[in-house]
Amino acid sequence: MLRRLVILASVVVFVDVASFSAITPLLPGYVDDLGLGKAGAGVLTASYAAGTLLASLPAGALAARVGPRTALLAGLALLGSASLVFGLGESILVLDLARFAQGVGSALTWAGAITWLVVSAPYDRRGELIGTALAAAVGGALLGPVIGAVAEEVGTELIFGSVALLSIGLGLVAARLPEPDGGDRGGLNRALASMRSVPVTAAVALVAVPSVLLGLTAVLVPLRIDELGGSSVLVAVGFAAGAAVEVVLAPLVGRLSDRRGRRAPLAAGLVVSALAISVIPLGDAVAVVLGGLIGTAVGAGLTFAPAMAGLSDAAERVGMHQGYAAGLINMAWAAGQVTGSTGAGAGADAFGDAAPCFVVAVLLLGTAAAAMRWREPRSA
Repeated sequence: MLRRLVILASVVVFVDVASFSAITPLLPGYVDDLGLGKAGAGVLTASYAAGTLLASLPAGALAARVGPRTALLAGLALLGSASLVFGLGESILVLDLARFAQGVGSALTWAGAITWLVVSAPYDRRGELIGTALAAAVGGALLGPVIGAVAEEVGTELIFGSVALLSIGLGLVAARLPEPDGGDRGGLNRALASMRSVPVTAAVALVAVPSVLLGLTAVLVPLRIDELGGSSVLVAVGFAAGAAVEVVLAPLVGRLSDRRGRRAPLAAGLVVSALAISVIPLGDAVAVVLGGLIGTAVGAGLTFAPAMAGLSDAAERVGMHQGYAAGLINMAWAAGQVTGSTGAGAGADAFGDAAPCFVVAVLLLGTAAAAMRWREPRSA
């Protein structure tokens, strides 16, 4: 059953992240067609993550109280229907609202899938299995820009409408799998108190900070490549190459963190990310920007599996149900994405691309220094 669950969780997060990242090669076209500035592009990109941010804790509570399968099914229904609306949308208001609703659906699917997976997995394989699901998510990030480039050629209606059909199929598969035992331990009040504990807040920060980097690159890199004369296909290829690196690294680093600890690969990834993001605004050639993008992918591949597994470890240590932990993972990721996307867009409009990139680089280096002093939580 665990093998089938890993496959289901991996496919679900693959579809989710592919839907999120498909906007990347479409962004320059929306900027031109709808008359958006970089700030408007940042809002469109961040709307998905904003929906995830607001729905993360309620989604985690739903997964904890009534079961991860119910949360997963609700998320698939919302993600599919909102994707159809996005594909048909022609105004910026409709597109922003549809992206927001997709993000709410994403919060539910992630909470359901990750809770189901972590509760069912042995503790000493937690990093490995989270890394496997994360690799699938990164595979979605790899294919998402390709899907976006195809949608630009054949029409968004067909491509995003197919997400609705795929969501139905995944829901039918999920409905046939048995749920694990174990309900909400201690209720919502205890969960809220646990969220204020030092192990949990530190682990949340270690997921949120690298997510700021992802939000920034999703806005500035495609627009920078467009400014240098690159096409949407080149944008898609660059992000796909970076995601391919993460697909390989995530399960390997997750397995390594199970055996040797979360801290070292996490800190190394933050440093690599800081160096890579500093290159992007300085490059006057597309190849330099693409090199910086690949560098950020290496950093993300080193960082996210141990960071997310560390947050699950922290929840276990303080007695929090893994449904709430999954909600916190979502919340931390989404907060970082929203901050990175909107901050990058507004900062680039006001001060140029270099300013937000260097601010994020300093944040990453500071977090790396803190991570090396972090006391890794272990299961109680």
